[in-house]
Amino acid sequence: MVERADRAPVGTFHAPGEWGATVELDDAAAHHAGVKRLAVGDVVRLTSGAGRRATGTIATLGKRRLSVAVDDGSVEQVPPPPRVELWAPVGDRERMLLLAEKAAELGASAWRPVVYRRSRSVTPRGEGDAFREKVRLRMVAALEQSGGAWLPEQHAEVGLEAALTAALGVDGVLLDAEGAPISTLRDTLRPPLSIALGPEGGLEPDERARFLAAGWRTASLGANVLRFETAGIAALALIRAFTP
Repeated sequence: MVERADRAPVGTFHAPGEWGATVELDDAAAHHAGVKRLAVGDVVRLTSGAGRRATGTIATLGKRRLSVAVDDGSVEQVPPPPRVELWAPVGDRERMLLLAEKAAELGASAWRPVVYRRSRSVTPRGEGDAFREKVRLRMVAALEQSGGAWLPEQHAEVGLEAALTAALGVDGVLLDAEGAPISTLRDTLRPPLSIALGPEGGLEPDERARFLAAGWRTASLGANVLRFETAGIAALALIRAFTP
């Protein structure tokens, strides 16, 4: 271990797993450090994505190797924020990736993509193992950019019934133009909480009815029709403000 650095970190790196006195990072981190023109001796921040953060100094840096010596006394365990799970509709790939990035920045606890009937008409849509890896990498980049401590849990895409089964006992809010303004719910929102967004083109009437039958409340973000990624970002920001 080394003495705690007084300089501000010049970058943040995702470092999952256990940490010793020196943390070895992967090839991607080494490449990123090279692009940012970092050098041995620069102060950086580490984040595990599971609540642990620390500062340290770059000990070695090469094309395929980056190691960070952790500063004495800098390791902190950040408590998780109140649990808010985001149900992202399976839809346009780029719009889903944008929402995933902002969900990580805003501290979403979990990301659960849901396949609705109208999801099937979108192409190219975001689903499958390769796309899930793209989502993970986008979230990691957002975590590093924001300096956050917690990476959202990532779930595979499921149909509506499977998602509702997984959410039993959780307070659920469906974003819906016919719902009450979301601000009117602020005093009754109690994590663990799930927020659901409809797909491009909206929910089918029977899908909406299924949410209501499962005990979900509806909430509106205003009179304008929002794209799903815009609605998700706005709802997460508001709920994080309501339940800090």
